[in-house]
Amino acid sequence: MDSEATEMKRPAVIRHEQICSMIMTREQFKESRMKAITEGHFYELDGFEDSFGDQELQFIHKEQRPGEGLVTIQDGTTNEEVLAVLIDRMHYLQSKFPCRENAIVITKLEESLMWLNKRTEDRKARGVEGKNEK
Repeated sequence: MDSEATEMKRPAVIRHEQICSMIMTREQFKESRMKAITEGHFYELDGFEDSFGDQELQFIHKEQRPGEGLVTIQDGTTNEEVLAVLIDRMHYLQSKFPCRENAIVITKLEESLMWLNKRTEDRKARGVEGKNEK
């Protein structure tokens, strides 16, 4: 192979500055149309095509109650379930529109899920899972 053909097959190198410019800042995040109705628990999401607030995302909401421990205030989903949905969707998109970026997203989502599961296992091993303790 000649050097020109080799050059064409090398993946693009992304510099640190480019990555930082691609990451959504807190201010940009606040400007998104996603709205936290109950901070950390209930969200209204923007529809892609037009309307806002058509989609809702409810996470489980628990509060510490004296003598009762953590009590479920509102049932809902978990971070782990949402990540599993995103992983499934990205695998689907990768099968239709394969690219390096999709593969990286899948890897990072799977890594995020792995860390959440590790946290849960560590809490279970310490006997503090489901409790407001460290």
